Amino acid sequence: MSIDLKSFIVDVPDFPKPGIIFKDITPVVQSSLAFNAAIDELAAWAAMRNPEIIAGIESRGFLFAAALARDLRLGLAVIRKKGKLPRKCATVVAPNEYAVEHFEMHEDAVARGQRVLIIDDLIATGSSSISAINLVQLLKGEVVGFGAVVELSFLKGVEAIHKAHPDVAVRALVRY
Repeated sequence: MSIDLKSFIVDVPDFPKPGIIFKDITPVVQSSLAFNAAIDELAAWAAMRNPEIIAGIESRGFLFAAALARDLRLGLAVIRKKGKLPRKCATVVAPNEYAVEHFEMHEDAVARGQRVLIIDDLIATGSSSISAINLVQLLKGEVVGFGAVVELSFLKGVEAIHKAHPDVAVRALVRY
């Protein structure tokens, strides 16, 4: 059964600052129908990429990455903002639309040569996505794909990802 995921996504004007229209994906997660459809679609795409581990980006990316990892019977590596992980980490600069941040992963989160599929909730300008790919590659993982629920195509994030990492397949379930 096909479901229109876009119909579950709510526009929130002027969040987190004036002029921004925030795409709220929480109704997708709240609906068993929409959430399972999203995970099923991501799982079908991910399975073709043969990942050995799923990496989820803080914080909404964790929602989809954890469910996907469970469906595919894989482990979950977490990509967090600086200072949130307790052990020795690898770190990269992670600029986004609002600020310059840093992403971190435990140094042992990804094994050398391990096939990693990265999941986030949304692709905007692509800068966070590129930073996450860079981080996995810093740990010597092989990024086999980057998946998201939403793509804001007018911000050309997928194009930026392809420019920085032409060999990484990108999949978004809903495009605006």
